[in-house]
Amino acid sequence: MRLMITGGAGCLGANLVAAYLPRGHEILVIDNFATGRRDALPEASGLTLVEGSIADAATVDRAFADFRPTHVIHSAAAYRDPDDWREDAATNVIGTINLVEAARRAGVMRFINFQTALCYGRPERLPIPVDHPTHPFTSYGITKTAGEAYVALSGLPWVSLRIANIAGPGLAIGPIPAFYQRLKAGKSCFCTNAIRDFLDIEDFLALIDLVLRDDAPGGLFNVSTGIGHAIIEVHEGVAAALGVTAAPPAVVPTGEDDVPAVVLDPSRTFEAFGWRAKVGFAETVARMVRWYDVHGVGPLHGHLRPAAAERM
Repeated sequence: MRLMITGGAGCLGANLVAAYLPRGHEILVIDNFATGRRDALPEASGLTLVEGSIADAATVDRAFADFRPTHVIHSAAAYRDPDDWREDAATNVIGTINLVEAARRAGVMRFINFQTALCYGRPERLPIPVDHPTHPFTSYGITKTAGEAYVALSGLPWVSLRIANIAGPGLAIGPIPAFYQRLKAGKSCFCTNAIRDFLDIEDFLALIDLVLRDDAPGGLFNVSTGIGHAIIEVHEGVAAALGVTAAPPAVVPTGEDDVPAVVLDPSRTFEAFGWRAKVGFAETVARMVRWYDVHGVGPLHGHLRPAAAERM
């Protein structure tokens, strides 16, 4: 493959690069490093880096013309400032349109879009089926859902993956790295009463292998274990993996810009691809702790307003 990965310096993108570069595929990464890390990408033969924003059509068109990708994985997203609607719209909507238009002209074989589970808003039922109505209510969710709609309009061979919380090397968002930082420093923690599903990067990459196949089905698919865990369970898992005895965190209600429970139903994904998650929750958390012990956490990012993010 000649694989273009947008947002390739982020957690998911960098793990995709690490998985596919050793297999002999040519890879081009586009990233503006708003949340991605330069040190997440190796200097290696077969990897081309374009520093810039997908919101700039000229940057996108030049990358397609120079690299001629056969496959696109659209992992880039703006989310770090919930009040910066223009940046979210520029990247998540206009940027997606730029990619779709360039991909159509290039005749790419597969266009894979990453979508946030926040597209469902506050769900009417759990686990959330993939045909559940979309009701996003945050700038991130609204703009990502609009971008997904343009992918569906594109006429390309496309797949949009609605993703749970994926844990893997470089994870810099959510409760796992936040609890690690605080517990490692001997600090107390507090969290919301939210419920989330957590998927190991190993399982995610196994699905991407299937999705990239030329004969793979297209459309919308949820990507998750289908099993929800309270955030306080994450705290317990991180403490156990660290081997520390920590006081239970204070638990507070979720904020107005948060969702109490997000658990996705991956049954259609299993039916279409024969895929299901294999790595358990405790092992996923333990793997992250072992990775942070070696590499550290680094700057954390989030899509919640600071007051809400601090509550976890």
